[in-house]
Amino acid sequence: SEITADLAMQDTSTALQRRLRRYTTPAVLIVDELGYLSYDHRHGDLLFEVVSRRHQQRPIVLPTNKPFAEWNEIFPNSSCVTALVDRLVHKAEIVVIDGESYRAKEAKERAAERTKARDERRKTKRRLS
Repeated sequence: SEITADLAMQDTSTALQRRLRRYTTPAVLIVDELGYLSYDHRHGDLLFEVVSRRHQQRPIVLPTNKPFAEWNEIFPNSSCVTALVDRLVHKAEIVVIDGESYRAKEAKERAAERTKARDERRKTKRRLS
């Protein structure tokens, strides 16, 4: 959302072109967390512009929790969603990761460690009593 918000804030076409270069020139562009929020059509159009300029030139890494079929929910009222997805998947390496959230896994491990430590303190306390 930072990329599209940044682009949307540009108030002149010159400023927008300058900012677009910022996102189209890096060797690799990583756009993380796409799909957690909804954006208006302007944001979809701006992301489309970045993707179009990078298409077949420079790679984009785009982790998302939404399948492409649901991208109309991310960019409602945006006419470019089909073209955006088309450019992203063209010659793409799509990696589907199906599993537990790493953060949730870490939280479970920390909870288990706390439970174990609490149980050990209770055992020690009982032995000393």
